[in-house]
Order: sequence, then structure tokens, then C-alpha cells
Amino acid sequence: MTESYQGDPELVLRVTRLSKTYATRVVDEVDWALRPGRVHALLGGNGSGKSTLLKMVAGVVTPDPGGVIEVGGVEHASDDYGPAIAAGAGLRFVHQDLGLVDDLSIADNFALATRYPRSRLGGIDDRALVRHVAAQLGRRGLALDPRLPVRALRPTERTLVAIARAFDGVETEPATLVLDEPTASLPVDEVAHLFDAIRELRALGHSIVFVSHRLGEVAEIADDVTILRDGAVVGHGGIAEFPETRIVELIAGHPPEESPARAAAPDPTARPVLSVRGLSAGPLRAIDLDVRPGEIVGIAGLVGSGRSSLLRGVFGDLPAEGTVAVGGQEVARTGTGAAVRAGIALVPEDRQRDAAYLERPVWENLSAVILARYRRFGRLSARRERADAPAAMAEFRVRAPSPAVPLAALSGGNQQKVIVARWLRSDPRVILLDEPTQGVDAVARDEIHVLVRGAAERGAAVLVVSSDLEELEQLSHRVLVLQGGRIADDLRGSDVTRETITHAMHETGA
Repeated sequence: MTESYQGDPELVLRVTRLSKTYATRVVDEVDWALRPGRVHALLGGNGSGKSTLLKMVAGVVTPDPGGVIEVGGVEHASDDYGPAIAAGAGLRFVHQDLGLVDDLSIADNFALATRYPRSRLGGIDDRALVRHVAAQLGRRGLALDPRLPVRALRPTERTLVAIARAFDGVETEPATLVLDEPTASLPVDEVAHLFDAIRELRALGHSIVFVSHRLGEVAEIADDVTILRDGAVVGHGGIAEFPETRIVELIAGHPPEESPARAAAPDPTARPVLSVRGLSAGPLRAIDLDVRPGEIVGIAGLVGSGRSSLLRGVFGDLPAEGTVAVGGQEVARTGTGAAVRAGIALVPEDRQRDAAYLERPVWENLSAVILARYRRFGRLSARRERADAPAAMAEFRVRAPSPAVPLAALSGGNQQKVIVARWLRSDPRVILLDEPTQGVDAVARDEIHVLVRGAAERGAAVLVVSSDLEELEQLSHRVLVLQGGRIADDLRGSDVTRETITHAMHETGA
């Protein structure tokens, strides 16, 4: 399904018959256009071609011959288009991988995009650069030292720095800002700040392309929407024409399955599987909590509240004081190995950095936690690992051409299902999930929720950190709200709603 935009002088960006072929065609003759002063949501499942389309518009991926990209009122043959043309036309990008260089400072990362300021003698003016970057960070509410290396930043801070870099100078010159999954690692308060900035830019006549798997965000901020499936446009128009159920149906290619109702809360008198007493780690201060068999407990809080530190402290991945017990047995505080032996599993926030062996085949990633099953007489049987992989992929709904392909070849949603499957195959007693559906599409999100509910039904205790409050509402039996490293509220039953969680996160004096 395509739409003709020929002869429309109001467009700031137009692509016509744009395609990209690798082993297969991943973008298939797409027609797409952007009008000034609009927020245009580009939607689709993982692997639908969104990121490839945006990278072609950025000029960092060369399209197949035969297409046309028009920016700044000038048409360019698709295979003659490049990053200099995109930059010269005022296109600014925050890609999914952010494009930051870990070993350089924040200031240097800004300068790579905007050039280094020069002193009177022609050398690099480091002081001017630091002052300029500090001012730009401050405008976005970031109290960060520009001289910090990017490697030292938390995932949320990395995202916000990439956004601040893209915004640098936007207010003073015409621009089109392209944001590919900018909110994937942002908590609700930072999303609100970002949306305020987007609205300001729109009011100034700038155009914004917004990519998100969070459909509630799309409904809140977008004016127009285009939906891709299998590299082709399957829907486009004003946001009012696309209720969430229609978007999900177009993304999936079939009507959405009805989400299961939240399971009844477990027996409150049951002996806890997980007991935490006096846990202090990072910003956390003397946290006590119990999680019973079959219970899914959500963890909410603003940046710096200690959400991820709670999971890492329980897992032994962060220096901590206090005690952690599983099934009444205290877990030795000697590192992550003791936690794994006690039956604790952790799916970390930053999948690609902390959990995924991207260049290794899917079968190796699936069995990384259960290698003891494949050892015989001290030797590891890779043949048995490979033989078991297809059944595991089917059980955990992992879609891949073969168990032998590298994990990097899979979509983000399927990569995440492999990481979740890796741990669930070990039958853990305690499951710690940090942003389990960050950056995955609506279909994969529901599939991961099914896996988590299934593990809980088998008796596991589950802790879920998520900045997606809809996810917490749908998945959790109760939600603990952290403020300043302490539990400020324990929401249960009918109080587990997005509105109540938001209020509790921002309530002062809690």
C-alpha cells in the first residue's frame, strides 16, 4: 500500500520507490513523505525495515538503484544520495544504536557531529567546547560533566546525551529531527521532558520523525503515522485513523490476540521464595521485601531511585550490604556465581552490552547458562547443544532462519527472547527482569509476557523493573515504587494502574 506525494510543495522529505536488498529485500519500494511542523510516527515490528529505511534517509546505508530521495526541495537518485546531502538538508538523527563513541568524552561526541571550536591561533578550543556542551546538556536537564567518557554513563544518560547532541543548534535553523526509539530506556518523567521538547520544535515549524514500540506514546505525540510490515508500507494517514488495535493488527498481519487477564495474586501466607533484608546497594537504603511463589512484583521509580541497583544488588552484581535468601537459605554474598547456584536469574537492562553474545550462534546463546547439562566426562557436547536448540526456539517463540545464525542477525525482539529463554531453561526460582521488553515490538512484547507469566505459574518469584508503566500495569500483581533509594509505596490490586503509579513516583514527602 503506497500513496503518491508527487507535486506536493509542502513536503520537507519524500522518498519514492525506495528499496534495500541484502540477502533478501528488507525495504520494498517504499513511498513515504513528511510534512513541516508535524510529528510523524514510523511504526512496525522488529525486522519490518524501519531502521534500514531511516539509515537510507540518513545516507549511511546505500539504497538499491531506482529510487528517489527528495530533501530541501531537491531530488536525488537513491544510489547517489549520501550523509553530506542529508546533513546539508538539516536532517538530524538519533539512531537506535545512538552513534556514540564509548571511549570519547561527552564533549568529544558532540564535536564529532558539530565540529570542534577553534581558538584564535587555529587550535582546538577545549574550554569553549566544554562550555558549549555543558550549556546544551543543561538545556535538557542533564547535570553531567562534559568531560565524562560516554562509557561511564548509564543507558538512560546515554540516550539523553544522544538526544541533546541531535538537538544542538536545532532551534536556530530549519531541521528535521529523526528519533529512532528515543524513549526505549527512558523513565516516564524523562519521556515527558522529551515530549515537551518535541512539541516546542513542532511549534517552531520543525518536523519530527518518531519511532517507538510504545503505542501509548504514539497516540500522545504523533500527528501522522506510517506502518511497515516486511519492508512495505501497509498503512498511513492521520493518527486519528489508527486506534491501537488497528496498529497492532497491521504490524502483526492478523487481528491481535486478547491479552490474558492478570492472574490472581498468590497466597499471601505462602512462604516467600525471595526474602531481602536491609539491602543497601548504590542509591538503595536498607530495602526489605518478600516475593512469594507465583508472584510478579513490578518496580517503578524515577532516574536515580535505585530500580536497577535493586536487581543487581540481589544478583550480587553490585557491592551491597544486607541479606538475600532464596527458599529460606541465605545466599552467599560472593558474587553472581553464588546467586546463579541459588536459582536467581537476571535479564539485564542493556542486552547488547551485558547479556548478548552477538557474534556467536543462537544455539550457543540459548545454552550459555545450562552448560552443565551438556558436559559428559568433563567434555562439552556442542552436538547436543545444537540438537536441542530447535525445540527451545519453538518453545520460546524465537524466530530465526537457523540456530546456527549469529544472534546479531536476529531482530531486537528475538534477541531478547533468546536472553529470556537462556535463563528460563535453567528453571530459576527467582527471575529478575530489567526492562524486559525495551525496544521490542508489540507482538514480541506480548510473547515475552506470556513466558514471564508461565514461569510465575510454575512457582518462580519475579521482580520486573520497567519504565513502561503500561507493562507494569498489565504484568504485575503489585508494584513497589522507589524514591531516593527507599520503598515509598506498595501498590496492590486495583491500585496497580498507570495513573496511580505515576502519582506515587512523583509524590513528595513520601
